[in-house]
Amino acid sequence: MGCENFFYTLIITFSVALITYNVIISANAPLKQDFPGPGGAFSSGSPRLFSVDPIIKMPADRSQTHSKKRLFHTAVTASDSVYNTWQCRIMYYWFKKFKNGPNSEMGGFTRILHSGKPDKFMDEIPTFIAQPLPAGMDQGYIVLNRPWAFVQWLQQANIKEDYILMAEPDHIIVKPIPNLSRDGLGAAFPFFYIEPKKYETVLRKFFPVNKGPITNIDPIGNSPVIVGKASLMKIAPTWMNVSLAMKKDPEADKAFGWVLEMYAYAVASALHGVGNILYKDFMIQPPWDTEIGKKFIIHYTYGCDYDLKGKLMYGKFGEWRFDKRSYDHTWPPRNLPLPPAGVPESVVTLVKMINEATENIPNWGA
Repeated sequence: MGCENFFYTLIITFSVALITYNVIISANAPLKQDFPGPGGAFSSGSPRLFSVDPIIKMPADRSQTHSKKRLFHTAVTASDSVYNTWQCRIMYYWFKKFKNGPNSEMGGFTRILHSGKPDKFMDEIPTFIAQPLPAGMDQGYIVLNRPWAFVQWLQQANIKEDYILMAEPDHIIVKPIPNLSRDGLGAAFPFFYIEPKKYETVLRKFFPVNKGPITNIDPIGNSPVIVGKASLMKIAPTWMNVSLAMKKDPEADKAFGWVLEMYAYAVASALHGVGNILYKDFMIQPPWDTEIGKKFIIHYTYGCDYDLKGKLMYGKFGEWRFDKRSYDHTWPPRNLPLPPAGVPESVVTLVKMINEATENIPNWGA
C-alpha cells in the first residue's frame, strides 16, 4: 500500500510540474506548439478533420435504427461545497429515473469531485476523486479545476462507454437522452454569448491562422457536449492548457470573464479537428425558454422572478422567485412553493422536479 501511495503521489507531482511548465510556455508565446495528442496529429500543417460546417439540426438520417446502442457515460465535475452537492444529488436522481427509458443511450454516471478528498455522498453517487489544481493556480477562478479534473478522470478511470456526455450539477434531465453525436462529430448546445468571430484577435493567440478560419471554433462550451471518448482524451489536456494560458493572458481574461473555460474548450476541440453538431434542442434555460418541447435538459443557471400574476420581473426580486444562488451555503428546503398561475411551463416543471427529487432523496439537507 505504501508503494502504491508513493507511486500515485509521484504521478500527481509529475502532472502538476508538467502543467506548470505548459503554463509558463503558454504565457510567454502564442500557442503554436503542438498540443498533447497521439502521434502529434495536429502539427501546424494539419487540416481540420471535418470539412463540414457545424449545423443547427441533426442530420436527416438521425432517426434510422442502429443495431447496437452507442452508450455514453455522463460525467459531472463538482466541488464539495453545499451548493454543488445539492445540485449533484438532484441531477443524479433524475439521471437514474430516465437512464433506462425509451431511446435512452445513457450508460454510467460519474461525479468527478475535484476537492481531492471523499465526502459523505460517495455511496449515493458514483464518484471519482480528482486533485484540485495547486494552490493559487486557478487565480480565484475555480472553474479552471474542471478541465484538470477531466484529464485525471480520463487517464485513471475505467470508462466502459465509447462516448462521454459532459454535464453540470445544475442540469436536470427531463427525458431519456439518445446519443446525439454522429460520424465523428460531437453534439453540443450552441451558446449565443460564445462569439469566436467577435473575439478573433484574442483567439488567434491560441488558435493560429495556420489552423484554419476562426469559424472552425464552434460557439459552444464543454457542457452539454456528447463526444467520443477517444476524441475527448485528446481534447482534454489541450483544454486544460488553453484554459490556464487564457487566464494568465490579461486580454483574454478580460474578454472572456466567467466563460473563459468555455472558450478554451471550443478552441481545444477545433485544434484537434473535432467539429460539433450544434443542437439547439439539447437543453432549455428558464426563464428565457418557456416550453420544454423536445428538449432533454433543464439548465437552471438563471434566476426566475415573477410577480403574483405570473409576470416576469427579471432583474428584480420577484414576489415569487427561484434562484439556485439563494442556496449557495444551505440546502433548499423540501416542498418549494410552486409558481403562481401564468408562469411558463419550463419554470413550473423545474420546481416540481426539484420538489420530487428532494422529497425522495434520503436524508435531504444532511
